[in-house]
Amino acid sequence: MVRIFDRDHSMTPFDFLPISDSSDGMRMLEGITVIDLTTSIAGPYATQLLADLGATVIKVEKQHGGDDARAWGPPFLHGESLWFLSVNRNKQSVTLDISCERGRAVLDQLIAGADVLVVNLGASAQERLGIGYARLAALNPALIHASLTGFGLLGARRDLPCYDLIAEGYSGVMDLTGEPENAPQKIGTPAADLLAGQDAAMAVLAALIERQRTGRGKRIDISMVRSMTRFMAPRIVPYLGAGEAVTRSGGRDSVIAIYQVFQAADLPLTLGLGNDVIWRRFWSAVGEPDYGNDPRFASNQQRREHRAEIVERIAAIIARRSRREWLELLGAQRIPAGPINRVDEVVQDPELLEEGLFYAARTAGGMVPQLGLGIGFDGKTQVHRSPPPALGEHTATVLQGRLGMSAEAVRALRNDGII
Repeated sequence: MVRIFDRDHSMTPFDFLPISDSSDGMRMLEGITVIDLTTSIAGPYATQLLADLGATVIKVEKQHGGDDARAWGPPFLHGESLWFLSVNRNKQSVTLDISCERGRAVLDQLIAGADVLVVNLGASAQERLGIGYARLAALNPALIHASLTGFGLLGARRDLPCYDLIAEGYSGVMDLTGEPENAPQKIGTPAADLLAGQDAAMAVLAALIERQRTGRGKRIDISMVRSMTRFMAPRIVPYLGAGEAVTRSGGRDSVIAIYQVFQAADLPLTLGLGNDVIWRRFWSAVGEPDYGNDPRFASNQQRREHRAEIVERIAAIIARRSRREWLELLGAQRIPAGPINRVDEVVQDPELLEEGLFYAARTAGGMVPQLGLGIGFDGKTQVHRSPPPALGEHTATVLQGRLGMSAEAVRALRNDGII
């Protein structure tokens, strides 16, 4: 059942979610300190992944406005951007002007005691601000310095600006997304941001493991365009190997013969007949085993040659029953099929709710929705330790607690506009 919420804001779509108060969360990276100088989505997503696994993440933001994503809206909730809230939990926020000498001195102190720095500025900007790898490695030889940029730190495009949309276009994924007769489409979530963020987190973890052996830090160079292009490997490698044209196929797969959307009597569903066993099992399930055993369709290659005929026959069959009936029947026969959920249906998926993937968290402004990590460790998936921070919420706590500054010194920095 789809829940309806009223638009006068007396209710929100997440009122039914369980509330997760701050807890210990995950502790695999406990003792690891990450300085996060990133903004927008890719970098903050990378550091949220590390924070979810137990790292202490200190998010250093500019004093006025902070992370760019704080202004990305509407929608806003309690004055905060919901895009920002999606990638910044389990962090501490410090405001600091790193464009001036006193601000950089404070940043240097933070970096000197840190394990990881994540930055999403290009090579030229890093050097201008004094946060390039060479200088900071001299300050802290064990530092893992991770750059997450649009085009990487080298090459002719290294200083060009980039967003997810730009990276998707460069990678070829937009050209392959959408129906064949329509224009190229962007993926419906910031895929290049999230993939590059995952790459950055994975690379940091690998560097931390190597550092246990060597004691030395590492310079990591993540490019959104490279990450998104690697995502295209199952389409690029066959093109390089066979020279076969790669074109948009919409809701159909161009390699697996039957791998697409079909319209049931009421709603659409997805169906994937990915191997010979599943192919025959499907036709037995729908009461036509002889068609499944027809020698003309014995292999995927043969089924591709007869795809139009097969699709027409399956479409006529699927149209006879409701989606619910088909999913129950196909599921019982272990045939890959599923619904095409809207977002409001996804967040009410009983299995995902039972696993705790969606929850609500308390902030000073009120309750906010969160989407968890979704990775289990020893049967545990709870990662929530603290909600996304207000801008500068932890500035005094971090400077006094980590750097040993006096309250007077913190006040002086605040009065002079440094923090």
